[in-house]
Amino acid sequence: MFNFRKRLAATAAAVAVAAVALAGCSGSSSGSSSGAGAGDGTLTIATIVPSSTFAANNVPWANESPYLQAVYDTLLHAKPDGTVEPWLATKWSYNTDKTVLTLTLRDDVTFTDGTKFDASAAAQNLLRFRDGTSPQKAYLATLKDATAVDATTLRLTLSAPNPSLLSFLTQNPGLMESPKHFGAADEKTTPVGSGPYVLDTKATVVGSSYVFTKNAKYWAPKEQHYAKIVMNVFSTPTAVLNAIKGGQIDGAPLVDNSTIDQIKAAGYTVNGQQLNFFGLLLFDRGGAISPALADVRVRQAINYAFDRKALLKAVGHGYGDVTSSIFSPDSSGYDKALDDYYTYDPAKAKSLLKEAGYSAGQITLTMPTSSNFTPATYALTKQYLSDIGIKVNEVNVAGSSFLADLLAAKYAATVMQLKAAPTTWETLTLDVLPKAGWNPFHTEDPTVAKLAATVQSGSDAEAAAAAKELNAYIVKQAWFAPWYRPQQTYATNAKTSVETQTGNAYPYLWNIVPKG
Repeated sequence: MFNFRKRLAATAAAVAVAAVALAGCSGSSSGSSSGAGAGDGTLTIATIVPSSTFAANNVPWANESPYLQAVYDTLLHAKPDGTVEPWLATKWSYNTDKTVLTLTLRDDVTFTDGTKFDASAAAQNLLRFRDGTSPQKAYLATLKDATAVDATTLRLTLSAPNPSLLSFLTQNPGLMESPKHFGAADEKTTPVGSGPYVLDTKATVVGSSYVFTKNAKYWAPKEQHYAKIVMNVFSTPTAVLNAIKGGQIDGAPLVDNSTIDQIKAAGYTVNGQQLNFFGLLLFDRGGAISPALADVRVRQAINYAFDRKALLKAVGHGYGDVTSSIFSPDSSGYDKALDDYYTYDPAKAKSLLKEAGYSAGQITLTMPTSSNFTPATYALTKQYLSDIGIKVNEVNVAGSSFLADLLAAKYAATVMQLKAAPTTWETLTLDVLPKAGWNPFHTEDPTVAKLAATVQSGSDAEAAAAAKELNAYIVKQAWFAPWYRPQQTYATNAKTSVETQTGNAYPYLWNIVPKG
C-alpha cells in the first residue's frame, strides 16, 4: 500500500501539471502592462477573488484585503511581524480587568465625501461590524458597546476580555467607512472611506479589474507609494503565470507553488511564508447532516486515512510542513509534537470505523469541489477516503459561491485552506468557538469552552498553558483533518519590493513599494 500511495501521489502531481497546462490552452491573461516605478507610477497586482462587497460592516479579509486597504483606513496598523502600532487611533489603554479599552483618535482625518472622522463615526462602524455578516464578525463578539466620550476619545466596553482586540482593529473590524454612506444604494460597489486611494468606478470592471487613484487629500501621503493601483482578478493559476511571463503584473499571490521555477525564470522574486493550514474541515461534528461525523472515532479515522507527506509533495509540491493541528507556530497554543499526531495508518482508520459500527461503504460524505483547488487535490481526497471505506459524493460549486455555501453550513466537510492565525484567541474566534465564522454548525463543547475562558481571562501563564491544552484537545477530538501548512508565496517583479504580512494572505498594501 505504501508504494502504491507513493505512485498515486506522483501520478496526482502529474495530473495537476497537466491540468494547469490544459487550462493554459483555453485562456489568456486579463492583466495589462503596469510599468510600476518610483514616485507617481502605477502598481498592477493580481488578486484571486473579486471584491464581494465594499460595505465595511460585511467585508471578509485575507484575499479581499487589498481592495479594502486601498479605500479604507483602520483604527490601528499592524507591522509585517504583526506588532500593533498607532494609526487613526494614536494611543490606547485598558482598565484593570481589560473590559474597557479607551482610544485617542486623530482629529485631522476626513472621509472622501467631506464627512469628518471622529469618535462617533468610529463607534458606529464598530457596532455595525459586530452586527454585520462578515465571516470575521465574531472578532467583535464581546463588544458590548462603543461610545464617543468626545470627538477624539472612543470607549469600547466589553462583556469579557478580548485578548486579540488590538490586532483585530488592524483588520476588517477596524475599517472606517463614512457613516453618511451607510445603507446607500451603491454601498457594495462604491466605497467611501478615508483611505489612500479612491475607487475609479468608470475605469473599474466589477469582478475583473479594479482601478484606484490617489486620494489627493489623504492625511498620510507618505503611504501613497503610487499614483494609481490596478487590481486584476485571475481565476486560475495559469492566468497568473501567463501574466507574470508577459510582464503584465508587478505582484501576485501564488495558489500553485508548482509554477515557482517558471516564475523565477521570468525574473520575479519569490517571497514565501507559512500562514495557512490545508486539508479537510470537518464542520458537522454534531452529525446534523452527516450523522457519522458526530462520532469522534469516525473523525479520527479520517485523520489516519491521509498520507500527509505524500500530499505535501503531490499537492503542495514540497513547499511547507505537515501538521495535524490548525494552530500556527506563532501561536501560544502551538505544540510541535502535535504536527505528527496522526500518522498515515489506513488499517487503524478501518479499525476505528469498525469500532464505531460502520462497515465499508456505509458512510458517504457529500463534499463541494470548485476551481479554487486542482482536480488532483480532489482526486487524492476521494481516493484516500475510499481506501478506508468512506464514499465521497462530489458537488461542483461555482467559485463565486463556494465560500458562501461553506459558511451557510451546506456541507458536512470540505477541502479548504484557512488562515493559521498568529494568536490563539484569533484561532478560536475564527475557527473554534460557537460563533466563529468557520464553525458554521456552531459546535459547542464544555472542555473547549472552559479552556477558551482561561485563554480569554487568565494570566499570561495560565492562558498559554490552556492554549496548548486546547490545541491538544481539538487535535485528539479530530475537529479538523489538516494535512500541512503550505508556503504562501507572493511574487514580485524587479521594480517592486514587498514585505510579507504575518497572518495575512497578501502583503499589506502600504508594504508594496517601488524599488529605487
